[in-house]
Amino acid sequence: MKLIHLSDLHIGKRVCEYSMLEDQKHILLQIIGIIDAEKPDGVIIAGDVYDKSVPSAEAVEVFDDFLTLLAKRRVKTFVISGNHDSPERLSFGSRLMEQSGIYISKDYNGRVEPIRLTDSHGELFVYLLPFVKPVGVRKYYPEEEIASYTDGVSVAVKNMALDKSKRNVLVTHQFITDARISESEEITVGGTDNVDAEVFADFDYVALGHIHGPQNCGTERIRYCGTPLKYSFSEVCHKKSVTVVEMEEKGQLAVRTVELVPMRDMYEIRGRFEDIMQKSFYGGTPYPESYMRITLTDEDDVPNALGALRTVYPYIMKLGYDNTRTRNSSTVDSAEDIERKSEYELFAEFYEGQNGQPMSKEQSEFIKALIEELKEAAE
Repeated sequence: MKLIHLSDLHIGKRVCEYSMLEDQKHILLQIIGIIDAEKPDGVIIAGDVYDKSVPSAEAVEVFDDFLTLLAKRRVKTFVISGNHDSPERLSFGSRLMEQSGIYISKDYNGRVEPIRLTDSHGELFVYLLPFVKPVGVRKYYPEEEIASYTDGVSVAVKNMALDKSKRNVLVTHQFITDARISESEEITVGGTDNVDAEVFADFDYVALGHIHGPQNCGTERIRYCGTPLKYSFSEVCHKKSVTVVEMEEKGQLAVRTVELVPMRDMYEIRGRFEDIMQKSFYGGTPYPESYMRITLTDEDDVPNALGALRTVYPYIMKLGYDNTRTRNSSTVDSAEDIERKSEYELFAEFYEGQNGQPMSKEQSEFIKALIEELKEAAE
């Protein structure tokens, strides 16, 4: 059984006010080419299909085109919602789409019925578990002690009634403890959304979404495939790819990647304005056709630096300075910095600023629990 593992398409995303739709169309067509070459039995999309719970019409059209191309190839496709998606919107028409081999998870309702596949090695079952919070699982299992994300996912998995003698694949969208994150993920409340990997011990492969850097979680059986595109400058060094999973008889697993080449890559450069403006500075590299973050080291601000640099680097996303003045000046968090911080981190900074000392361990745990309780009550 060969499966292609994708996740976190974030269709409709804007990065530094640049629309990524054209880049996303390009990379999705490239993925179709990989599917044509690999001829998989199934394609997995592990959540965050869209960047917003109410996606734009253009974003919906892009995903519709992608699903149509998959359906024409008669490749079974398994889709779940992530924390950025609306499960109800994403699963609209799902019963009709199943006739074309497109399986889209609905909002979690306490039951996860497997999808049965067969090959020369027998049966394989695919379980679709969308992004869930503890309150969402507690609703259906009030008798269970569910105090954390690990508890919630554990209860959801326990009630799947796995046949451990068969091959079982789980598609889910959660933050696994100790996974390496970047700036573009939405991680909540000081890490309280962590799920311990031990919860997935009985699965032969766990196709994860949520974290943007491709990585295994202790074992290649539990894997984030990462985003198909770079969505922040913290991802500059990422090698984007699709993950190819091949499963023979139970216990036999092979995982490899196929590299993706973006329409425009993402780079960071730094130096003096005059040097960066010279073609010799980039020496034939792809910088001028890429998304750029440029840091100027000039001691004095350069008048109209952004306009001038755009004549050479038309896709500048960020421009900043690193000099004596900026290093010595006290800075206030930008709106982007604030957006990346959790509610707990913002409160902890406020508390320390007001009291001249950090919270105690007991205070910290109380605030984390209180924030989570308030968020769950608001849903």
